[in-house]
Amino acid sequence: MENLIPIWLKLSFTLMVIIIVPIYWKHWGPKNFLWFSDLALFGLTIALWLESSLLVSMMAVMVLLAEIAWNLDLLMRLVLRIDLLGLTGYLFSGNQPLFVRLLTLFHIPLLVVMIYSVSSLGYDSKAFLYQLPFAWLILIVTYLSKPEENMNWIYGWGDTHQKAIHPNLYFLILMILYPLLAMLPVHLILNWVLKN
Repeated sequence: MENLIPIWLKLSFTLMVIIIVPIYWKHWGPKNFLWFSDLALFGLTIALWLESSLLVSMMAVMVLLAEIAWNLDLLMRLVLRIDLLGLTGYLFSGNQPLFVRLLTLFHIPLLVVMIYSVSSLGYDSKAFLYQLPFAWLILIVTYLSKPEENMNWIYGWGDTHQKAIHPNLYFLILMILYPLLAMLPVHLILNWVLKN
């Protein structure tokens, strides 16, 4: 059987993850790996080795839109000096060592490899239904974490906690809107363009 994903890509992506994990663990602790992007990093690594259309499709449904937004935000900051979405401000804040902040540039290869992988392996139309309960579980777990950590922005956009509505109501709205606005559009587009 012919490999659809080149071995050099599997090895280099895996090496990147192996470098990132202990450094993140030391600086932010294991809870940091509950961010959707970090979970997608792990899931994509497994998907590359298994060449699993379903798993790579699930990772794409979960974070593709967010990864495009993160990369666009970084590009706007670097090229036009515009803080477009407030997604990459931490890279320029100096709150963490430079090396640790630069490791978050993993969002660039994550996006590129995700698009390449889903294009190579095809999109599995079951991805949205499989990813939905997993995404809800992660949102629930992060909601039960410390509010000041605001993981997956469960308490408000970026570093700012929203105060307009009760946190429980905000959480319920997020549980509905995240799948509808971030996951479903990706599913519909990929299903239309790349259905396996």
